[in-house]
Amino acid sequence: MANVGFLGLGIMGAPMAGHLISAGHQVMVWSHNTAKAQKFAQQHGCALAKTPAEVARNSQTSFLCVGNTAMSLEVILGKDGLVQGAAQDSLIVDCSTVSPTISKQIAGELAAKKIRFLDAPCTGSKAGAESGTLSFMIGGDRDTFEQTRALFETMGRALYYCGKQGMGLHAKVTQNLILGNILQAFNEGLVLSTKGGVDPEVMIEILNNTGARSGYTSTKADSVLRGDFATTFSVRWLEKDLGLALEVASELGIPLSTTAATQQQLRAAIAMGYGDEDISGSIRVLEDLAACRVRSRKETAPA
Repeated sequence: MANVGFLGLGIMGAPMAGHLISAGHQVMVWSHNTAKAQKFAQQHGCALAKTPAEVARNSQTSFLCVGNTAMSLEVILGKDGLVQGAAQDSLIVDCSTVSPTISKQIAGELAAKKIRFLDAPCTGSKAGAESGTLSFMIGGDRDTFEQTRALFETMGRALYYCGKQGMGLHAKVTQNLILGNILQAFNEGLVLSTKGGVDPEVMIEILNNTGARSGYTSTKADSVLRGDFATTFSVRWLEKDLGLALEVASELGIPLSTTAATQQQLRAAIAMGYGDEDISGSIRVLEDLAACRVRSRKETAPA
């Protein structure tokens, strides 16, 4: 069994850390939210660190899953960051979805100190984290990944080695770009058909049995029909991820006009107060503009 650190105990991170503990590893945790970290440590009987540096001093491998690039930089390279406590040849694995460019810079600074690093963003949302069926996209040294495979397998089902440092993040940004644009197409299409008089349940059945079917419509449509926007992956985080895609596109000289428009729709949802709800709730931007609701008639029928 390994000495493992886990930093970030949000919707994704808490169940990921829980799977490592259940597998019998000695896990030390840390979170910006001290109360949340204390509660997690009590519930799981694991060690609690005061700083990321303390986690690194007690771990052969440290995983982190935080919200954005600034948080990742602070947790890894900050004054109390992992780099301050990590031994030579120890490993830091960043499962956050952050800037590929900045992640490669982090990898370079760690390499100069002989600290190994993998970018390993994951997908599967809350359900995948809780069930241990996440998909990981890994960038960095392949041998390092293979040596760590068993730890990944406690948290995920599909492991994709994508190439050199930063390639895991390039893959993840691409995946979320496609997800975001499918989401926007679903929102526009369902508002269009509902406003035109088509029963949304019939429209969704059509989508699920034609070439327009997608994983998004097959898993999220029911929650839209119920008006249930409990968060599994928030509007705010998808908007951030599309911003990362646009940054990468700018660096590579690639126009992403559809993605730019989708990001603006998500930003509108944030401005309207929907930012911390599930991405499926972003449909309300168009619903409000069109003065219609895409809901099951059973849900909206008078009692």
